[in-house]
Amino acid sequence: MEMEIDEEKVDETVLALLYLTTFTDKLCCRAWKGHNWDSLDRLHQKGYISDPATKARSVVLSEEGAKRSQELFEKYFTKSS
Repeated sequence: MEMEIDEEKVDETVLALLYLTTFTDKLCCRAWKGHNWDSLDRLHQKGYISDPATKARSVVLSEEGAKRSQELFEKYFTKSS
């Protein structure tokens, strides 16, 4: 039986996980791109990250992408007090 994947959930999780590897480089926020290529392509199409299809090992997060990445990380991976 083939399972149906919810790409929106996958993309949210990948964007949240990008937060773990973010770093500042010359005034921009970058993250290492060691995630599923299809998901990275969709995040690029949504305007959250730069085009992942380059020789660079990282992608640039847009201002909106960096904010959303942090929000999703906090939503999925932090403990409530």
